[in-house]
Amino acid sequence: MALPRAYQSAFTPSEIEFIANEQKIKIIPNVRLPAIHLIQEDVQPFRPPLTAEVFVWMALILKKENKCTIVCPEWLTVEHLKKRQEEEESHEEFSKLPFHYMELAQLLIETAPDDIPNVGQIRTLLKNLRETRQVKARMGLDVLDDKWLGMNNLSLMEINEIRPFFSKAFEEMRRLNIKDKGQ
Repeated sequence: MALPRAYQSAFTPSEIEFIANEQKIKIIPNVRLPAIHLIQEDVQPFRPPLTAEVFVWMALILKKENKCTIVCPEWLTVEHLKKRQEEEESHEEFSKLPFHYMELAQLLIETAPDDIPNVGQIRTLLKNLRETRQVKARMGLDVLDDKWLGMNNLSLMEINEIRPFFSKAFEEMRRLNIKDKGQ
């Protein structure tokens, strides 16, 4: 299947979500299990009520089967997201968030809303944070030149969203600079 032109130089959102599933997350297992041997690495035995660290994809499967409780990551709390929103509004730099915060938040909110305290408020804060960061990324156009663009602390999804536009803009600016130097 041919991809739309906008996605040809970028990942699809599904591909980014797939990549994010390889992150680790803590769970509290509800069942005892021996160590699990995977190609990537071994997963420690599950001994309730002790926490275990597993891949997000495994945590989501276990959660759907009611075999674990997902420990809400610190960055997905009301307090943490409010601080990040304040930083976004008061600083030029993007605030520090996990590289896959958007994808992980979506996956966790979809699959384990009962494991995330104040999930409704979290959704609102994430939406506001995303909008603020999108505005900042657009403002980055004001300082765009044909050699360099510095935007630290963007997530993979945010990079992916702006990549096609910035790539095209960089190429056009280079082309115009070559013409100017040739005259």
